[in-house]
Amino acid sequence: MPTWQQLRDAKLNEYTDAADGWGKVSSRANADKDRVDNGMFAKIHDTQKGETANKAGGDVQQLSRNYQYLHTECGLIRTALNGLASELASPQKKLKQALEDAENLKFTVNADGTVTYPIQSSVLLPGSNTAHDGAPVPYLPGKAEGIGSADANKGKAEDIAQRIGDAVREANEIDGRYASVLRKLKAGPGLTVSDETLADAARDTKAMQEAAGRYADDDEIPRGKSPKENADWWNGLAQEQRDEYATLYPASIGALDGLPSAVRDDANRMVLAESKAQYQIDLNAIPKQPQEYLPNPSGSYPAVIKNPEWREWNDKYGDRKKELEAGLKGMNAIQARFDATGKEGLPEAYLLGFDTDGIGRAIVANGNPDTADHTAVYVPGTKTRLEGIGGDVNRMTETWREASKWAPGSEVSTITWFGYEAPQSIAPEAMQKGWAHDGSPKLLQFMDGLETVQGGADKSHTTIIGHSYGSTVVGDASNRGDLKGDDIVAVGSPGMLTGKADDLDVDKGHVWSEAAWNDVVPAGGKLAGLGGYTWGVETWNGIPFNAGYVQTVPSDELFGAHRMDVDTSGHSDYWTRDSESLKNQAKVVAGAYDKVDED
Repeated sequence: MPTWQQLRDAKLNEYTDAADGWGKVSSRANADKDRVDNGMFAKIHDTQKGETANKAGGDVQQLSRNYQYLHTECGLIRTALNGLASELASPQKKLKQALEDAENLKFTVNADGTVTYPIQSSVLLPGSNTAHDGAPVPYLPGKAEGIGSADANKGKAEDIAQRIGDAVREANEIDGRYASVLRKLKAGPGLTVSDETLADAARDTKAMQEAAGRYADDDEIPRGKSPKENADWWNGLAQEQRDEYATLYPASIGALDGLPSAVRDDANRMVLAESKAQYQIDLNAIPKQPQEYLPNPSGSYPAVIKNPEWREWNDKYGDRKKELEAGLKGMNAIQARFDATGKEGLPEAYLLGFDTDGIGRAIVANGNPDTADHTAVYVPGTKTRLEGIGGDVNRMTETWREASKWAPGSEVSTITWFGYEAPQSIAPEAMQKGWAHDGSPKLLQFMDGLETVQGGADKSHTTIIGHSYGSTVVGDASNRGDLKGDDIVAVGSPGMLTGKADDLDVDKGHVWSEAAWNDVVPAGGKLAGLGGYTWGVETWNGIPFNAGYVQTVPSDELFGAHRMDVDTSGHSDYWTRDSESLKNQAKVVAGAYDKVDED
């Protein structure tokens, strides 16, 4: 609890200098983590095999966790010291002004904060000539308390004592707020960061948000703004402020369209690591599942009976266990993509969005889209959730490999964009348009942000790939207006809420379609009314069977898209490695239109 003397003598620049040092450690740890994640792990598996590789890989992953923890905790200490110095500046200024006023009036400020003043009135007042903090002042400070009988200095002294007391109380509140959090920012010996340590870092961040909220206010982070407005806010901050916001509010910063991909990736990886740790802790805390069936103690039919302990366990923990396991499966799949960086030439991965709420969200990029010459954004469809995101990430990894072959010397980035609430059932959810109506504004916002960080519409050739209901989301976004894309590829599409390719928001001739012969989704989409109406003759296997205004989807000739050759079957195999289905998509992504094989 500081005294007024300590507040007066506090050298706040020493706090900010120390903050700079902690900030450098935090930044260095983050850079080292990137080097570990994007180089060391893959090289180990390129040079080592078997148990040696597994052991070394585990050590490297542990090193990455250690750096992640250092980055977070040192960043919090930096923010605490800067916040403390910033907030203490105000009460220190108030105190120094009060002390200056006392000196000018020849008043004496005592060690306990009381103020002694010279008697001015010719009429001696009863009592002491020392003013206390909190003394009653019937009139305005500095005014005589009685006509012809009071000492004018008494009110002035009481005012100064009050201001000194106010400044010290304000400083004490600030000091206590930061001190309680700073005391918790410490690691055990050895710094082998465990799940518990990472979860504790998340709690430290929450506590620091509450402590430093006045210094780095969460309300200052843009919400509901355009990507350009987000970018303008970010660019208007000093680098230290950016670091502090990213450390204090990683989930908010990681979700901001229009910010550089490296910034969003750092923030979202912090959230991913801490979420994954907490999920594992919660899963480990669930008691072991009892045996579901037991032999019938009566020895009669049935031979086994339901274990009542299992019923109780299942009612209490069953759903939660499934939820935790599902979330961990998705998070481990994202981590697996990070760990694959460098293998077979794979570029760095960027986590541009991450959320565990509900069915979850994840946006994962292969390569940096900010600087890419060719960018592909893939929108998955029905039943997509965080649990199964690994399959969608793999599809865009394969697309990156293939597109890079068709764009030699160019930088390619392929993005899995799962940033919307996907329908979770074929019927009735995937037969409804509302999911597309709700998801398309989010896709438009992301595409706008992508163009913002790239520096304009002409900076990257951009292809938007919609699979299944994802193509319906793409169609709705395109129908709304400026989709910020050059090409649209609809794969296994149930419809794009329009009947003609020319209605979509890309130049004529830049809509492409793939549909396997036995993919039933396009036909199902027509029944659900997810396509659009076009005047013409509808055929089935070349046989006319309906004329007039007919419902069309992208795989129909009447729709007017380029119908690309497909050599895969079913609804989900369009990204099989070395398939014509994948190659044709990749050629569009690379802008090699003349190489595309069409039906």
